[in-house]
Amino acid sequence: MLGSGTGNNYAYLVIDETTKDAVIIDPANPPEVAPVLKSQIDSGKIKLKNIINTHHHPDHAGGNKKILEDFKGLSVIGGKDCQAVSHTPKDKDTFKIGESITVQALYTPCHTQDSICYYCEDGQDRAVFTGDTLFIGGCGRFFEGTPAEMHTALNKTLAALPEDTKVYPGHEYTKANVKFAVSVLPTEPVKKLLSFAEQNSETQGKFTIGDEKLHNVFMRVQDPDIQKATGKTDPVDVMGKLREMKNSFK
Repeated sequence: MLGSGTGNNYAYLVIDETTKDAVIIDPANPPEVAPVLKSQIDSGKIKLKNIINTHHHPDHAGGNKKILEDFKGLSVIGGKDCQAVSHTPKDKDTFKIGESITVQALYTPCHTQDSICYYCEDGQDRAVFTGDTLFIGGCGRFFEGTPAEMHTALNKTLAALPEDTKVYPGHEYTKANVKFAVSVLPTEPVKKLLSFAEQNSETQGKFTIGDEKLHNVFMRVQDPDIQKATGKTDPVDVMGKLREMKNSFK
C-alpha cells in the first residue's frame, strides 16, 4: 500500500524484488497515481515497465494516455478496447514481471467483453487481480455479458486457481456486497466477512479464492439455501437471479 486516494478504485503496483521491474495495474487517476510512481522511480525503488488493464472502462483504463505522457517507454497490456493498448495477451498467455513473477492472463468476459484477470505467482505467493469481475463477497454487473459468462468466469476460471490465491479486486465494495450476501446466506463465513468489513475500510488482499468460495454468494450457486432464496436450481439461472436481486437491493 503506497497511498490512498479519494475514490473506491484500486490501482496496484506490482514489483519484482530482485530486478525492481514493476507494473502498474489500472492507474485510472493519474493525479493521484503519478506522484507515487515518480517518487518510487526517483528513489530507485522501481523500474516501471508496463501499464496493465483489467478492462476498458474509464475508471480503470482512462488514465493510460496521461501516464504514458508522464513516464516514457511504457507499453500497455490489456484487452483490445483499452485506451492506448499496445499488447492484448491471449487467454492463458503468460509473461514475466522481472525474474520472479509469472503472470497468466485469464479471459473473464461478462462485465465487459475485454475483461482479463491476471494471476500472479512468485515462489509460494499467489495473487489474482480481478478488476470488476470478482469483488470481495461479490461480482461486477453484467454490462456486456450474460449470467452464463459470469458463472464461467467465477465458478470455472477463477475457482480453478489455488485456494490460497489472494484476491485483489478493482474496487472496495465489500460492505455493500456482504450486506446483500447476509440477506441471502446468513452463514458463519458470511457473518465473519460482515464483521471484518465493518471494522476495516480496505479488504483487498485480505481474502483468498478459498475464502470467496465460502462467503461469496455468486461463487455458491450450487448452495441449496441460495437456490431456495432465488427460486432457481440451474447454476446459470441462480447467477442471473442473484445479480437481479443485488441490483435492486437497498
